[in-house]
Amino acid sequence: MTTRPLHFNAFVMNTASHIHHGQWRRPDAGQVEFNDVTTWIALARLLEEAKFDGMFFADVSGLYGDSDADFDVYVREGLQIPSNDPIVLLGALAVSTTNIGLALTSNVAQNHPFNFARQVSTLDHISNGRVAWNIVTGVQDNGARNFGLPRLTDHAERYRWAEEYVDVTFKLWEGSWDDGALLKDREGGSFSDPSKIHKIFHVGERYSVEGPHLPAPSPQRTPVLYQAGSSESGRRFAARNAEAVFIIAPTPAIAREQITQTRQLAVEFGRNPDDIKFFQGLSFVIGDTEEEALAKAEEYEKYVSVDGYLAHSAIVDKTGRVYDPETPIRDVDSNSAKGFLESVAKHITDREPIVRDLAITRSRSTRIVGTPEQIADRIQDWQDAGVDGINVINWVLPGSFAEFADRVLPVLRARGLAQTEYSEGTLRKKLFGTDTLNERHPAARYRGAFANTTG
Repeated sequence: MTTRPLHFNAFVMNTASHIHHGQWRRPDAGQVEFNDVTTWIALARLLEEAKFDGMFFADVSGLYGDSDADFDVYVREGLQIPSNDPIVLLGALAVSTTNIGLALTSNVAQNHPFNFARQVSTLDHISNGRVAWNIVTGVQDNGARNFGLPRLTDHAERYRWAEEYVDVTFKLWEGSWDDGALLKDREGGSFSDPSKIHKIFHVGERYSVEGPHLPAPSPQRTPVLYQAGSSESGRRFAARNAEAVFIIAPTPAIAREQITQTRQLAVEFGRNPDDIKFFQGLSFVIGDTEEEALAKAEEYEKYVSVDGYLAHSAIVDKTGRVYDPETPIRDVDSNSAKGFLESVAKHITDREPIVRDLAITRSRSTRIVGTPEQIADRIQDWQDAGVDGINVINWVLPGSFAEFADRVLPVLRARGLAQTEYSEGTLRKKLFGTDTLNERHPAARYRGAFANTTG
């Protein structure tokens, strides 16, 4: 297949324990200082120097597990609690960098679309057009309760909710202000042209929003749109709305299947297959030799928190407590992770599989161990499967990213698999060649749609 530069994001979260649980205990783990904004500014500058395309911030709006159960394990492990709001942090990073993209995760339940659209437009102005939004619908009952709901809304219904939510934001970002509405005409005394600014008068099942959008159009108008759902509803939502999809496929073959299905759905929605880019989540253990890399992997595993991985996977008993690591998998009662339990048990044939095996499997999933050249070979396998980029998952901050930048990226650049310089313009222009959404995206239909709207 044709070699082309891949895109690379740092996949992070404004917390101490995001994906690889227990690693915060290492002496070189700077993520324990996540409250300190200088931790993130220094990381953003390191990543920008390395020509990473973006920083992708995950987020949650509540605790994992059963809402009514004991949540001590999450607090003890620092498992996404405490955690801070990425949308606030991005303001500091926007003024501390010049080129790197800044992606935030925001749940449709946690912010009214009018207010959220205003916040994002403000960030896009501050960053000169480098903001992306990872659209999520939530997976935690506790998160739903934090915003006044009795429980997490049904899966398919959450995506119906998300469709209206994005529809409101699209109307505000794309349709409320026409091009040329902002005048700044000192001599004529007109800051903006009222004939080119419109209320949207949205009335739907969940929202009633009059408008107009308060910010003038930002450099991208609509931020670059990410989505990470892998269910049928999630893939259909992505095929219709997303420009970039984050996947964590266990193998390149499975990634190829997911990518092919979503691209086919995109065509059904009137879009082109290449209107969507796919980012695979991977973490790396790097050594000068294969033996050194394997030894480092063993060292990493000394810090693995079995409780952390089990709690993150919601493999807990009815009281919310994680199972004893020596518990046979056959004795685990879980409706939320049956497929994962069965998969792990099936691949252990020389002994009775136990709960500890689940945590070790989680820590090793989508992990590549090897020399920079071996890692580049594996990354190329993912590209051959249709992946457009990699979301690099860290063990520690900033060391995991510094090591990847210093040791792996030069090999990838020599193979034409990573960019050597940033291109000019907004994040969308860097990724797709244009500042604003193309005409095939559903948001484009709102351009000029409200010119004669009076309510």
